[in-house]
Amino acid sequence: MVGSGKYTYEMNEEWARLPEGWEMPAAAVAVDSQDRVFVFNRSPEHPIAIFDSDGNCLSSWGEGLFAFPHSILIDTDDHVWLVDRDLGQVMKYTSQGEHLMTIGTKGYRSDTGYNPEAAPSSAYKTLKRGAEPFNLPAGIALSPSGDIFIADGYGNARVHRFTPDGKLLLSWGEPGDGPGQFNLPHGVWIDRHGRVLIADRENDRVQVFTQEGEYITTWPTRLIGPALFYVDDEDTVYIPEHNGGFVSILTLEGERLAQWGSEIHRSCHGICLDSQGDIYVAQPGEWGRSRRVVKFTRKG
Repeated sequence: MVGSGKYTYEMNEEWARLPEGWEMPAAAVAVDSQDRVFVFNRSPEHPIAIFDSDGNCLSSWGEGLFAFPHSILIDTDDHVWLVDRDLGQVMKYTSQGEHLMTIGTKGYRSDTGYNPEAAPSSAYKTLKRGAEPFNLPAGIALSPSGDIFIADGYGNARVHRFTPDGKLLLSWGEPGDGPGQFNLPHGVWIDRHGRVLIADRENDRVQVFTQEGEYITTWPTRLIGPALFYVDDEDTVYIPEHNGGFVSILTLEGERLAQWGSEIHRSCHGICLDSQGDIYVAQPGEWGRSRRVVKFTRKG
């Protein structure tokens, strides 16, 4: 068991039952309205793998479409939104894999003054300024009105807001560690109050903004490389701490309720919940083992 009190879970590290010969280096995970689990994999053969809640593989799609899968979101209509970091694009599909929309130009990187010789994973260390979309984007969220928010973090230090049909409305953020500045904005979520939560990963914090980009506050709890968010209907927040190997559960104001994990799981990268309150996390196993999806069944 992991967690504590109301937030106690049974961990199943071998949840996913993969067909013979498949690999699943999971980057991100999301659940649709039918409790089907969509895993966005860094595998050219089966980049979108779909499972039932028992871990049985149902189908896959997307072969050859992606360069570096990074994050996934499923909206209320079960459309699948995908962020490909290295392509520099955000794509929208049906759950069956029919393409609906793309935001961003393939391979384009905006002029942030970053060192192009730097590895994409460390480009954020070389930034001189924020710029237009995109330069190695990381995360995505949707507002109730359908506006699209993109955390453009690896080669940029900005959050961009788009209309539902992909027109840029505004951007905010610059490199740094002050209020409203970012050091790899990695994940984004719109809470029920309409506030924009940003996982400012390499500053080890969550910042909160209005949808117009006005700074509101920073959460009081330090998180070791927060990657992204899932917020349930009770306003409970679930965050994988990428640089610490932890999963943290917090209130919407940033007070920690539970935490588990260790450095063995460093590089936790994706998280979501199903209708039963069970958690799915994209996390590595022992050192050197690629990420896979681990299921945490709620027992508290």
